[in-house]
Amino acid sequence: MIGNSIPKKNKDKVDINNLSYLKITYWGFDGKEHIGEMIVNKKVAKEVIEIFKELYNKKYQIEKVKLIDEYGADDEKSMEDNNTSAFCYREVANTNILSKHALGLAIDINPLYNPYITEKNILPINAKVYTNRNIDKKYIIKKGDDLYNAFIKRGWKWGGNWKNKKDYQHFEKNINN
Repeated sequence: MIGNSIPKKNKDKVDINNLSYLKITYWGFDGKEHIGEMIVNKKVAKEVIEIFKELYNKKYQIEKVKLIDEYGADDEKSMEDNNTSAFCYREVANTNILSKHALGLAIDINPLYNPYITEKNILPINAKVYTNRNIDKKYIIKKGDDLYNAFIKRGWKWGGNWKNKKDYQHFEKNINN
């Protein structure tokens, strides 16, 4: 990860001892079982396993779960490929503050179908059709669905509930140090 998803010049900003590597079993879009990889904060690792176990038991489909390193640590490439991921080193735009992803406290699920939308941007860029949240597609996260409930009942926040922008793929957790 050092030199890839954690830049060498900023490796001191991320304590890798606070991160856990997980193998996640999930149902793919092909209706088959798959095993993916994810890195999360160790304080939420057990909870993330519980969430994905619940989703697995409900046969909730996720296209893929790969480490951001497989995309050269390029979040946009990962999103465009509809990759579900958690850890990704980055700072909050226009700040020196690490994002929830850089702390392993945020997970993006099926990002192509659940884009990040602001007044000026849609990410991933190939997700414009999915800005229409009324499309009847089972991969679109909606308030009250199985995926939403699996995260929310454990105290995670959903970016689809944000006011000035919408990040439909994004779930994050606040923890006490």
